[in-house]
Parts: sequence; structure tokens; C-alpha cells
Amino acid sequence: MKINSISFKGFTFLSLLLLTATSLRAQNSALLSGQDRNRRPITTAVPFLNFAPDSRHSAMGDVGVATTPDANSAHWNAAKLAFIDDQMGFSLSYSPWLGRLVPDMSLNYLTGYKRIDDVSAFGIDLRYFNMGDIQLTDGRGNELGEFTPRDIAIGGTYARKLSEALSLGISARFIHSNLSGNVGAGGGNEGRPGISVGTDIGVYYRDEVMIAGQEAFWSWGVNISNIGPKLTYNSIEDLDYIPTNFRIGTALDIPLDEMNRLTLALDLNKLMVPTPPIYARDEQGNLVTDNQGNLVIESGRDPNRPLISGMFGSFFDAPGGFREEMQEFMISFGAEYAYDQKFMVRTGYFHENINKGGRKYFTMGVGFNYQRFGFDFSYLVPQVQNHPLAETLRFSLAYNIPR
Repeated sequence: MKINSISFKGFTFLSLLLLTATSLRAQNSALLSGQDRNRRPITTAVPFLNFAPDSRHSAMGDVGVATTPDANSAHWNAAKLAFIDDQMGFSLSYSPWLGRLVPDMSLNYLTGYKRIDDVSAFGIDLRYFNMGDIQLTDGRGNELGEFTPRDIAIGGTYARKLSEALSLGISARFIHSNLSGNVGAGGGNEGRPGISVGTDIGVYYRDEVMIAGQEAFWSWGVNISNIGPKLTYNSIEDLDYIPTNFRIGTALDIPLDEMNRLTLALDLNKLMVPTPPIYARDEQGNLVTDNQGNLVIESGRDPNRPLISGMFGSFFDAPGGFREEMQEFMISFGAEYAYDQKFMVRTGYFHENINKGGRKYFTMGVGFNYQRFGFDFSYLVPQVQNHPLAETLRFSLAYNIPR
């Protein structure tokens, strides 16, 4: 992979397009050329923070805010850790990323937890996204050496039961994103890694219910993740939002008999990041600027807003009004069948509106538990042929120590 000129905005933008693995490249080209005013996908820095990291939940269509807790709960809903049964556990997940496009990208996730007492637990997690080797060159094509762009996030989680059925969880993490080393931008600014922090807040509820005379467990969860300041790869005037995400969902865990269980789960997701506005254009289709050189907004709100305003204003700032706001919600549905808690079969579906990225894919996977060890595998099948996410695999290995 060769970079022919050093422009940090361009380099960052292209990187984000690659990392999100959606059809954003064509959509943003249409947006810039004025050909499609309806397609306004939301892009952020460090999108890897929202990639489904483990095999169990990625096999269920990327659901997870209300499913039963496990070692990977810190990503989906920190509050779930308070309900975990085992005393201690660890999980390691690995996924070759965008394998159909590049051979050396990977997503890695290491997490662990420890129960403190009957009502509380804490966890740690490390996320590492390797974007492979690139060859950097200057504007004249002179080679500047090889570099491996990489993103790292490390965090901790604390969860506590507020009652027998309700818990609250909080996570905090440090985020380090190094996309181009210290290579300077064309304007003379020296490049630097992007640094930020993120906080998650989650609520989880789980209680017994009766369905057709059969005892089952119903749960729901709400989680806001990656609440944190913008980061920059260049100058303080050039800031990008991190992917603050709102997730709400429910799950139903149905014991069919003593050996068989079925879980059904549904999640809704929305990025709490400002929607790109519609910029004014002249008769020739060129973008219009004011006396200060800023782009003139025709419809929508200025996306350069403070953190809290950007987060909560993201529910009301779409140029297309309520209809477009609804398009920004992503839907995930998943199912898991378990036999004797030793063998699991999973499937699911993920849907994103075409105007906001257009990711639509089915997922499937299996899991095996043997004594204290667990192994999970997932596979992704996009609806679109030759999609960058096609044949995405994830592998997870877990080790749990019972109480």
C-alpha cells in the first residue's frame, strides 16, 4: 500500500473509509460532487472502537447489550459483569480484517474480569487494531520508509448490582491512534498520534418471566460508549469526533428443557455524532465559502460543536429531519441455541440504511465449552457481492474459573 503524498486529512479520511469497510468511498465521492444529497454517512476517528471484537456476539448479528454476561461484556455493556457467574475469566479474540483487500490487517481483543463480591466485579480490556504495513512517500514519490498504522485502546470496568435484577456499569479507556508516525503534512505541520479518552455507562436488567407456563429470563440493556473529547492527528484546529455510540436492546433466554436453551436478542445502535450538513453550492456545483473561508451550510447544523452538544444534538440535527434521524439507527438481530451449555449454534443479521453506510450482512457461528475452556468461531456473509467485509472470520478463546 503506497501513500503518494502526505496530507493528514486525506490520509486519515482514506484510512477511515477502509476501516469502516462500508460503501462510504462511493457515497462520499457522490456527496462531494453534489450527485447525491441524501447520502450522508457519519465518519469518525478510531472507528475500531465499535467493531464487534468477539466471536459469540459477532455470530449473532453484532447484538450484545442485553445478552447473558461473559468475559467480553465490557465492550457491549459494562453493567453485565455484575451478573457474571464465574469468579474469574479471560478471553482472547482475533480477526483477520478486510482479508479480501489487504493481507496483513487484524483486530485483536484481550479481556478479563474478576468478581469482587456477590454484587460487584471489575474487568480490564486491551484492543489492538493493526492496519498492516504501508510505504510512505513524499509529494515527489521519494520513499520515506515503511510504517505500520495501528490503534490501541486499554481500559477498565466496574459493575455493581443495584438490586437483584438491576445493575450499573462504568468503563474508562485510554485511546492511542498512530496512522502515519511523525511524517509531517503538506502544510508543514508535524504529524502526531491521535490521543483521547473514552467512558462507557451501561445499565442492565435481568429477571424471570413466565411464557406459556414456562420459566424464562427476560433482560434489557442500555449502553452509551466512547464518551470522550475529539482527537487530532495534526493541529488543534483539525479535530475529529471519536465514535460515541448509543445502544439499546433486549434479549429473551428460554430454557426448552434441562439440556436445551434458546436465546433471542435485538439491538438498536446510533452514533451520537453530528450528522454532516448539506453545504451550499453555486450554479457550477462548486462549494460556497464565506468571507472567513468556511463552507456555507444550506441545511442542517454546523458539525463542529462541543462534546455534549454534539452528542445529544445528534438526535435532532439531520438535514432530512425525523426520517433521516431514523435512518441513522442500525438494527441487529441474533439467536443462539445451546445444548447442555457445551455446544452452541448462532446466527444473526445486521442492517444499516443505504444512506448511512449500507452495511447489510448475515452472520453465523458455533461455540464449544470443555471444562473451563471455551472456543467460539464466527463468519460473516454480506448481502452485496464482492463486499470488503466478505469472509470476515473471528476466533475467540476463553478460560473461566468457577466460584
